[in-house]
Amino acid sequence: MLKSFRLYLERQAASIWHYLLEQTMFLVIGWIPTIVGIGIRGIFYRLILKMDGVAAIENNVRLRFASNIHLGQAAYLDQGVYLHACPNGIEIGDRSIVMHGAVLHVYNFRGLPNAGIKIGQDSLVGEYSIIRGQGGVTIGNRVYTSPFTQIIAVNHIFDDPNRSFVEQGITAQGIVIEDDVWLGASAVITDGVRVGKGAVVAAGAVVTKDVPPHTVVGGVPAKILREIDGKSTPRSDRVIYYS
Repeated sequence: MLKSFRLYLERQAASIWHYLLEQTMFLVIGWIPTIVGIGIRGIFYRLILKMDGVAAIENNVRLRFASNIHLGQAAYLDQGVYLHACPNGIEIGDRSIVMHGAVLHVYNFRGLPNAGIKIGQDSLVGEYSIIRGQGGVTIGNRVYTSPFTQIIAVNHIFDDPNRSFVEQGITAQGIVIEDDVWLGASAVITDGVRVGKGAVVAAGAVVTKDVPPHTVVGGVPAKILREIDGKSTPRSDRVIYYS
């Protein structure tokens, strides 16, 4: 019983004292809705995580290893977001948004050297997207992921038919997504991939190889569909809106 209890605590926070402080915060103010709750958490959550300037955290956001989370100025965590930041942390840059139901999960208990998630400025993680950072995930500035995208920086070995895959270990090469990338809905980025600056990944694509800058890729596995070279004839039948 004691061993199980200790294992549970090791999976929740950096220490028993961090655990008690973080859980107290979640219990007392984590549930408060509306802008009132956002304002209160903006003040008191500084006791459990790193925050540059003012960040907005909605109610019912689930944080584990909160002491390893760093939020930039005007970062936003929507309701139902889950961040598990052990041990090398999660960093979310200025004005970046993590939408409802998204999961950012480092969960490194194997001593992987590059584990962690870093998101740049003005980026958006779409609803119910998953980022697993065991091998390290670096996302640049102005990167948008659509709903249900998956960025998975870990992979299982299954070469030996005489052993279960859970006994054969994992690889964790890491993923890099450069600036100004758009990932379509339900796109999957697998371990070891770099997506180049200005690229677009079509909805439902499974990316298993590097994506060159300023290209559109799609399919399973993803292949280059076209280059973004500015030479395409503008369509006259579409209305374009700007922020």
